Amino acid sequence: MATQLKAAPPVSDGTVYSSRKGIHPFSTPPLDKYAAVTGEENIEKLGIIARRLKGLKIMELNATAQGGGVAEMLFSSIPFLDLLGIDIEWKVLHGNQEYYECTKSMHNLLQGMQGSFTKKMKDVYINTLLGSGNEKLIDSSPDVVVAHDPQPLGLCSFFKKPGETWLWRCHIDIEEASVETHPALWNAITGWVEKYDASIFSAAHYVVPDWSLPKFIIPPFIDPLSEKNREMAPEEIERVLVKYQIDSRVPIVAQIGRFDQWKGLDRTIETYRLVRQEVKCQLVLAGGFASDDPEGEKILAGIREKTKEDKDIHILNLSLDNRLDNFLEVNALQRASSVIMQPSTREGFGLVITEALWKGKPVIASNVGAIPLQIRDGDTGYFYKRANETALKVIHLLNNKEDASLLGERGRKYVREHFLLPNRIADYLLTIEMSLNKAGGNRLPKESVISFHPWFKLSKRVTAEI
Repeated sequence: MATQLKAAPPVSDGTVYSSRKGIHPFSTPPLDKYAAVTGEENIEKLGIIARRLKGLKIMELNATAQGGGVAEMLFSSIPFLDLLGIDIEWKVLHGNQEYYECTKSMHNLLQGMQGSFTKKMKDVYINTLLGSGNEKLIDSSPDVVVAHDPQPLGLCSFFKKPGETWLWRCHIDIEEASVETHPALWNAITGWVEKYDASIFSAAHYVVPDWSLPKFIIPPFIDPLSEKNREMAPEEIERVLVKYQIDSRVPIVAQIGRFDQWKGLDRTIETYRLVRQEVKCQLVLAGGFASDDPEGEKILAGIREKTKEDKDIHILNLSLDNRLDNFLEVNALQRASSVIMQPSTREGFGLVITEALWKGKPVIASNVGAIPLQIRDGDTGYFYKRANETALKVIHLLNNKEDASLLGERGRKYVREHFLLPNRIADYLLTIEMSLNKAGGNRLPKESVISFHPWFKLSKRVTAEI
């Protein structure tokens, strides 16, 4: 079991975790525990890379320490990097409601939603980055600064100092064709991005070729030993089901994740109602809000209104007051489920899918974003199609436990091979090393695209020598 502690709120300057300040509110297990999951050879390779960068000062910046896949990955990766000898720091920027509404609109526009990026929005964005305590974010001399997603993107333009290397990590699926129809947003984003030394994307088809800087491709990951992904005893799972008045004797169809307009919750409800006509089952929709997402409460209210007459649909707004309690409950609900759905209309990567696959569950998810990098239709899961077609798949899985189990086993194996913390941190450190110009002797050409996707043939991969 992981040794993570309850996360303390960020201090006044935005610090969530800091090696240099002695702020260590959470931790990860020792490396030998991970070796038992990923193999000794992978841990040895990781150690070689980490020793070359020992003492390197890295600062990670994002918008929130609570909720969402980015914060969750940082919650595991930050103490893991500390364990490897990296001088690591994680900070969150300061923003008000108006700023978060602005950045949510930017996020939606980048993913293809209709609308416009106004001068007022740009002013709110820039003024927030320049004020409200954000001038104190970079209060040391880091070697490397990594900013995550659009919220802190513009910081590099104002706070980068000589000798620092800045990387932008984009976790969302940018709809380039749509964004180009909004020149104000396109020009602003392009201007901010090109101040960075390199960018990191989650998948090859997310890369924006017009941006003139080196581009790395690293898939996201889960921590197999975190409270959300560790093995659980049956009695632990049952306690969570009892808490939420869920009958463990009735098969569960579940969707677990943020309450967000892109997550396809209506599709899941429609599919479930068709399934229930043929098979006795119940639906669990469980999630919460990221603190930088002002739309979550509205989405949740709409789902509750739509399902209020159905006693077999459980809508759970899981508290984030204690991160580890939240992780434990998500883990239990996923493990209790017979089928897990994620029919998103847009998706960055879909770590909730990775988590479900890791638990050996049959997963049905949309063929969008980076989901096809995890789901191979009919092999590691199924793609959502129309509700009536998908309902037939769910019915089959509920009625044929052996088929469901085989599908789940293949999904778990695929995650073990490709999406676990230690292997992807090795890629991350190689990316940083190459960006620092320590790996190849020459600065990377701006048109470089360097992929660490594990399903590429080794002859096609460009990596530093380890």
